[in-house]
Amino acid sequence: MASLLETINDPAALRKLPRAQLRALADELRAFLLDSVSRTGGHLSSNLGTVELTIALHYVFNTPHDRLVWDVGHQTYPHKILTGRRERMSSLRQTGGLSGFPQRSESDYDAFGTAHSSTSISAALGMALAARHKGENRRAVAIIGDGAMSAGMAFEALNNGGVADCDLLVILNDNDMSISPPVGALNRYLAQLMSGQFYAAAKNVGKNVLKVAPPLFELAKRFEEHAKGMVVPATLFEKFGFNYIGPIDGHDLESLVPTLENIRHLRGPQFLHVVTRKGQGYKLAEADPVAYHGPGKFDPAVGIVKPATTPKTTFTQVFGQWLCDMAEQDPRLVGITPAMREGSGMVEFDKRFPTRYFDVGIAEQHAVTFAAGLACEGLKPVVAIYSTFLQRAYDQLIHDVALQNLPVVFALDRAGLVGADGATHAGAYDIPFLRCVPNVSIACPADENECRRLLTSAFEQSHPVAVRYPRGAGAGVAVDAGLQALPFGKGEVRREGKGVAILVFGTLLYPALAAAERLNATVANMRWAKPLDTDLLLQVAARHDALVTVEEGAIMGGAGSAVAEALHGAGVLKPLLLLGLRDEFTHHGDPAKLLALQGLDAAGIEASVLHRFGNLVERTPPALKIVG
Repeated sequence: MASLLETINDPAALRKLPRAQLRALADELRAFLLDSVSRTGGHLSSNLGTVELTIALHYVFNTPHDRLVWDVGHQTYPHKILTGRRERMSSLRQTGGLSGFPQRSESDYDAFGTAHSSTSISAALGMALAARHKGENRRAVAIIGDGAMSAGMAFEALNNGGVADCDLLVILNDNDMSISPPVGALNRYLAQLMSGQFYAAAKNVGKNVLKVAPPLFELAKRFEEHAKGMVVPATLFEKFGFNYIGPIDGHDLESLVPTLENIRHLRGPQFLHVVTRKGQGYKLAEADPVAYHGPGKFDPAVGIVKPATTPKTTFTQVFGQWLCDMAEQDPRLVGITPAMREGSGMVEFDKRFPTRYFDVGIAEQHAVTFAAGLACEGLKPVVAIYSTFLQRAYDQLIHDVALQNLPVVFALDRAGLVGADGATHAGAYDIPFLRCVPNVSIACPADENECRRLLTSAFEQSHPVAVRYPRGAGAGVAVDAGLQALPFGKGEVRREGKGVAILVFGTLLYPALAAAERLNATVANMRWAKPLDTDLLLQVAARHDALVTVEEGAIMGGAGSAVAEALHGAGVLKPLLLLGLRDEFTHHGDPAKLLALQGLDAAGIEASVLHRFGNLVERTPPALKIVG
């Protein structure tokens, strides 16, 4: 006999169920979700927390006619399962498989593609106003977490939405958690509200005194829910023009469904405050939602187990150790993160230097200008930020840091392709968008040891410097314990060959060296995309018939473009091949496979060189000389 979940292939089937069966469906959905994610890896805690909310939304609203816009979107696995993608969950985040985030090209039920925080209210407001403009009777619902609610963009949308004449519903999914523990006044405000004596007293009276009289108990419960809508949060959100409702228990379908049904008939901007728990229903995730935010494969009966063998040191770990070591040496260093303490490797720094650690919440723009303010007063800020998230603070980078030539170090984690998280998280554009900004330098370490040393080089400068490094481990090069810098703006030749010279920016040095062995090509480790080592470039150009640049970043405007510009400026005419990320979005999948598809593994580099410069390659070298 098929399980209840197996009978639900779309929300239309869900809406045919009696309300009494929704609780059983939620239990089956949560069990399926846990089993599925444990086999593929992916986001877990956030999805376990939205099971009932997802069921209630699809049960009440006529999706996909009514639009659901999930903020960030890493909590949408239950949504995917209920909207016809249950059988494909085994392909989650794999090449050619389901995305870990909503994608409009994947399903009509994914009303808006997301993965960056705090966009949902703006998008849903646009959809609601479009429906009004076209005379369509449809609802637009934005589901946003309390962590994402701290970002300025969310409040910009609330400010606009509250005065808009349209049917918009904003649901605050308040789980007291983003990825790292929440920070800021708004989170503290919501936490105080839920833990206040008024609510505690009301609850205790209801449970201990009135439970013997069901009608009075029900009346007290209704009074408590009504009072919650009258006290402080209403003054915050209703000032924006929203009708505030809540807070209500986001795991109680008996509260969720009728509340949403009532709201569906209300006109104008509505704001529903729902309280959920990350990891709900799986004790290990409830106890440690950070660890289970995005786990790899694991046994649900055992939980996450540390590998028996010590894994390679990651670039993130190299940064975290360097940050602590440099802070020990220089009291001016302060560390800043926009809500990515764990992901950016700053946990130890937070423990050891709590007064010099600043988590500003999901507020990338503020993080960069905040760093500028610190730098103005003689401190040395280090902003640990994913490459893809620095895009959100581009104006602040230019006007507040670069224009004033302030000594801010940007530690750009997740530069290049990121694998399972896909196009939204790939750090493909930092070299192009940083290289065109005056005063900004860009370092591209080839391995773990270079990463540490180039971070020191960056910290020693009196102007903005970004150090870009990829997710995960590198070549496995041993990391020096000291804080020795590498020469600013200088590269090195790593292999001497003939005919063709390969100029590499970053960790693709090692596949390029492997390709060069078969091509007898020269390999230069350029290290800096800006300033470009033009002396080294011109020396290499003078001794070779053709040049090839290799980078794990966008070709257009990237480091290869810098080489082309420098050669042109020097009046050097030389055949030049640019290898990097093509002018297309690279979606999710195994990182090694994705690099191979871009022609950026050793075989791909070799094939590209032979295709363009096969007549210049000496395939059988006499004696090879390895430098460095």
